[in-house]
Amino acid sequence: MRIGVDVGGTNTDAVLMDGTTVVSSTKTPTTANVSAGIAKALRTVLEDSGIDRATIDGVMIGTTHFTNAVVERKHLTPTACIRLGLPATVCLPPMVDWPDDLREIVGGNAHLAHGGHEFDGREISAYQPDEVRAIAEKIRDAGLDAIAISSVFSPVNATFEEQSAEIVRSVIPGANITLSSEIGRIGLLERENAAIMNSCLRQLAARTVDGFKAALDELQITAPFYISQNDGTLMNADFAKEYPVLTFASGPTNSMRGAAFLSGLRDAIVVDVGGTTTDIGVLQHGFPRVAALAVDIGGVRTNFRMPDTYSIGLGGGSLIASNPLKVGPRSVGYELTEKALVFGGDVLTATDVIVAGGVSPPREGGSVEGGALSIGDASAVSHLDAELVAAVQGRIMEMIAIAVDRMKTSATPVPVIVVGGGSILVTGAVEGASEIIKPDHFPVANAIGAAIAQVGGECDRIFSLAELSRDEALDQAKGEASDRAVNAGADAESIEIVDVEEVPLAYLPGNATRIMVKAIGDLVEV
Repeated sequence: MRIGVDVGGTNTDAVLMDGTTVVSSTKTPTTANVSAGIAKALRTVLEDSGIDRATIDGVMIGTTHFTNAVVERKHLTPTACIRLGLPATVCLPPMVDWPDDLREIVGGNAHLAHGGHEFDGREISAYQPDEVRAIAEKIRDAGLDAIAISSVFSPVNATFEEQSAEIVRSVIPGANITLSSEIGRIGLLERENAAIMNSCLRQLAARTVDGFKAALDELQITAPFYISQNDGTLMNADFAKEYPVLTFASGPTNSMRGAAFLSGLRDAIVVDVGGTTTDIGVLQHGFPRVAALAVDIGGVRTNFRMPDTYSIGLGGGSLIASNPLKVGPRSVGYELTEKALVFGGDVLTATDVIVAGGVSPPREGGSVEGGALSIGDASAVSHLDAELVAAVQGRIMEMIAIAVDRMKTSATPVPVIVVGGGSILVTGAVEGASEIIKPDHFPVANAIGAAIAQVGGECDRIFSLAELSRDEALDQAKGEASDRAVNAGADAESIEIVDVEEVPLAYLPGNATRIMVKAIGDLVEV
């Protein structure tokens, strides 16, 4: 038995699964105290199913907590950054591309030192331990113990980062240190940004993960728990404390993985409609398509693996304006059940309009069924003008069709899977879709995606094929990706290489090539 939980900004969803069968599911409002909301959701699925808690093998949790912290500028720890690369990179110091308010909150404490490597492992300049020690003493005197360490091309050679970490720990015992080579990909600024974000989120990560554990303890669930990553895989709780940035965008990823599982499709477009936003993503071979460009989080560019998603301000709680006609992006969010007309409130929302239209959303295979929706009090919206209702429904479908078209790579019609609690907004065919599929248990697809997830690891490095053969380079990359998956909680015997990408770098000497490898394995049985 597995329990999947997805903690969103509006709702906390939970699902209990026995293998591939959904035994029980629930959707409850997210609470300010995250652990309280999780405990409520878990208690509901346990009581509904009546199972013995000793039969639970694992609890998988997805959360937007850390993304929200960056976006909202809350709960961030002041962090120092040490970059190894002098005399190069002086013109673009650490945090140079950060929004001013976020840089101020994090502290803007940045230091440059000698070191760094070229793409082929040659040193840019000699490493100077005394220089790093002096910087560490300055950071200690400033009262900081969260430090991000980056080095030019450290994914190729992380020696200088590792040596610097040892020196910093000797000066600041117990320091919270993040090495950029452990998180980001090739690309100094984006990788460095990810490391700084990771360090400034670690204290919040420790409190949050401990809160998850407290919720499980309260319900006497002794099974291990895991946190979902943004590539559709899992990491154990201790790993999540160390690398909270790897959870960014895990919510849409879980929804896409859940959509693939529920529909049986491995290649499709997923439309995940929530209370405030709709996220559109692309499934490739059962996993989310990874963004090819740097991903912006709270105004900061990062380059760790992220799903390629597009979000629009459309959800069940979206506010409706009639003159001129406007749907969203403002929303009542988690207050939908208090403020919407069908729930006795006085605010006109997208949910009210769909209920007034009396058309059920499309079911499996794309058919549309008539009949009133059993959501709230339909009589509370019976007075709405029929022309307004039709116009809003048309605008909603137009917004979804434009978003789907934006994510497609060709004009060929593709299947569209609709999931999420707000998917009642999809009331007809989507232009450009070969079919619309709304599978069973669609409201909790995100929690199902978390429950079925495996554990993954990734390697992204540049190799010089003048020094070793292509096969040797591939073996090294596969080994590194596999090791990272094992460290995150995967069973070494189940590791499988699911993606290998090679990009020859003609502009670099030495027959350089960039190799990206993804490995996935099953959870270690405890």
